[in-house]
Amino acid sequence: MNEKTRDVVISAPGKAILHGEHAVVHGKVALAVSLNLRTFLRLQTSSSGKVCINLPNIHTFLSWDLTLLQPLLPENRGNDGNVQELDPSLMKKLREFTGIAEGSTDTQSMAVFAFLYLYLSVFAKSPVLPSMTVAVWSELPTGAGLGSSAAFCVCVAAALLSTQGTISSPQILENSTARWSVEELELVNQLAFQGEKIIHGNPSGVDNAVSTWGGILRYHAGKMTPLERVPVLRILLTNTKVPRSTKTLVAGVKDKINKFPTILIPVLESVDAVSCKCEEILADMATCSATAEHYSMLEELIDINQHHLNVMGVGHPSLDVLCRATLARGLHSKLTGAGGGGCGITLLRPETDCCVIHSTIQDLKAFSYECWETSIGAPGVQLHSSDRRQS
Repeated sequence: MNEKTRDVVISAPGKAILHGEHAVVHGKVALAVSLNLRTFLRLQTSSSGKVCINLPNIHTFLSWDLTLLQPLLPENRGNDGNVQELDPSLMKKLREFTGIAEGSTDTQSMAVFAFLYLYLSVFAKSPVLPSMTVAVWSELPTGAGLGSSAAFCVCVAAALLSTQGTISSPQILENSTARWSVEELELVNQLAFQGEKIIHGNPSGVDNAVSTWGGILRYHAGKMTPLERVPVLRILLTNTKVPRSTKTLVAGVKDKINKFPTILIPVLESVDAVSCKCEEILADMATCSATAEHYSMLEELIDINQHHLNVMGVGHPSLDVLCRATLARGLHSKLTGAGGGGCGITLLRPETDCCVIHSTIQDLKAFSYECWETSIGAPGVQLHSSDRRQS
């Protein structure tokens, strides 16, 4: 057979909340940042007559004959996967085909469901469904509130849209990466958001936006604005591995506000001010040389916000341990995300000695925490290689 085959490698970053978690639910500003911990995807087209998906991080290896997938194609075949709402007919067919119940929260099941939905949406207009093998692996832990599902959806969306031809295949220079145009990235973001809806039900759209665009996003009252210039900051990311329910924590904050409005509403206003002040400092750091004073102010804001989050009731003894252990090394930490356990971030100055970082990581590992030295403000979705060849 003499046809073009495709081999692409794509990556997208995870995300963390720098400031504004919980307050953002009540109309305040939050700053969401990309993490330089990435999810990678390799898509290879073939002539096998099958679609295969390999997800080694969650021990999932599946394949389907195209003859079984063809009858599932959506009846409305004119959208390229680019619609605002999920297609209820396709959702129903996929639930029957996979046996995955509505409302399932199983990681493996939802990743597979989202992949199949995006695949069938993107290739709805194609005369023949393409055979392919898709492998996805990640540096991000799952279920830790670090946007692993969004990074997965963004990688899948970019790979499928590129393979289908809806977005281009930008030229990659040697030992480099490529990015798509703003318009193309918007298509990737919209399609990835559909995958996030399948996995999470009613997501805000922040996670997939950060994973698509990278850098730092200002989120306020449903509106997302990328910061134009951002410094890349080194951080230590720590997973306490303490499970928590975001829904329960959000409800707890709301109850506390209702019970003590005159106390908690000013706290929310202060968190909003922390986010805005941090945004101002980051913009200053990006336009001129970052100084020790800039880092001192960022550290103070981290401490202030962590105290506010404790007042809201979303702290946890595991996070107190993190803050004490890092402060003993001269470093400043706060929770990121829902709180109640989960993850925390620690700011690292440029001059922070590697011995200090190593010692801090060892201190935290003694509590069975997982640690990664990484950075925030990383690039969004990127194309690493793209190869078309005759077969």
